[in-house]
Order: sequence, then C-alpha cells, then structure tokens
Amino acid sequence: MPISTPLFVSRALKNCARTARLMVGLPDYDTYVAHRKHAHPGEPIMSYEAFFVERQANRYGTSGGKISRCC
Repeated sequence: MPISTPLFVSRALKNCARTARLMVGLPDYDTYVAHRKHAHPGEPIMSYEAFFVERQANRYGTSGGKISRCC
C-alpha cells in the first residue's frame, strides 16, 4: 500500500527535525517519554521544561561535570 504524499512529507519533516536536534546535542523529548513508559513503567517522567534544562546542563557541564561538546 503506497504512502500518501502529505503523510510522507510529514514523517520526513519530523525525522529531519529529530536529526537536527540530535546534531546539536538535544535528544528528542517524545523519544525520552516513550523510553520511560516502556523501560521504566510507573516511574515519574520529567516535564519538557525539566528535560530541556537537564539535557542542557548535561551537555555544557554546568553541574560540575565535564563539558561534552566537540568545540
């Protein structure tokens, strides 16, 4: 069954956005939520804002850790 053009374009754009976020070091929130629901059922899930702050702190080492970026 062929995929309709609007559906294909929508999926392609979502994949491009996800790739761009990963390239700049920001994992996808939806992927995080899906992982937490599957691998850690019943445990709390961070809000988007908390997820963003935690990922930025991890990337730039603001919590006393090593800076994990290339330049």
